[in-house]
Amino acid sequence: MTATGEPTPMAVAWMATARPFTVRHASQFFSPAPPRLTSQDYTRDYDEVKAFGRDVGSSRTPEQTAIAVFHSGNTLVLWNQTLRALADRYATNVGDSARLFALVNMAMADAAMTAWQAKIQYNVWRPITAIRLGDSDGNRSTVGDPTWNSLFPSPNYPDYTSGANSLSGAATEMLRLFFRTDRVNFSMIGPTTSRFFTSFSAAADEVVDGRMYMGIHFRFADTTARLRAMRVARWAYKYYLRSLEGDEFDFVRTLDVIEDIDLIEDDQNGQDNGQDDDDAEYPTSNR
Repeated sequence: MTATGEPTPMAVAWMATARPFTVRHASQFFSPAPPRLTSQDYTRDYDEVKAFGRDVGSSRTPEQTAIAVFHSGNTLVLWNQTLRALADRYATNVGDSARLFALVNMAMADAAMTAWQAKIQYNVWRPITAIRLGDSDGNRSTVGDPTWNSLFPSPNYPDYTSGANSLSGAATEMLRLFFRTDRVNFSMIGPTTSRFFTSFSAAADEVVDGRMYMGIHFRFADTTARLRAMRVARWAYKYYLRSLEGDEFDFVRTLDVIEDIDLIEDDQNGQDNGQDDDDAEYPTSNR
């Protein structure tokens, strides 16, 4: 809100209509409609964030609060700091390192544009508004609380889908494809602390939880964002900055290698809007 009480404009609304780096347009992998307010899925996620995302008297454990605090920062900065550590340890060739940074950041950018398109299209309220108005949403199972506050302030744009989980879903999926394995020991590098993971998917799982623990997202906004971002990353990996050599690094040989990359490429050729994509023009060269 402004000093006069007027709503502030949606932050970076231009992202919904910006030209993506790899996907054809922001709605290529657009998200399905969110759960209806009267649905069991909505009620479940409403109750969860109401209990775990509030500022005082929540059901969070100290560890869950620590997760929320860690993932409350700038997600782009967090992942690029983490990429530097991964590159220093594993992608020691400058060409591999440059390709890693480019692929992850292009995928994150396009996933963010996809999320912003969904935010504008669906305009879903944040938990703080939903819970304060819970008694007037048409769902008798969602008990409202006009005093409810989230652990962290909600940004001035709609809930669905989550921007942070779009970035993290794209980053972790691209890393999985780049290294040809999910099982990599690494730390996410924050401003003052780090968190250790044994797989990229475990990090993505934690971001889903963390944004809910912050009280700023329903879980359905987080999980949908992650899934759509994974598809964006697969598209970018398949069509852009292809390696002239094999993608497998020496250290991967002892880990859980993805042996059949084609198995995860099956869903990349179509859109999620129900249209026939047989006539799609796929990119033939890198921009």
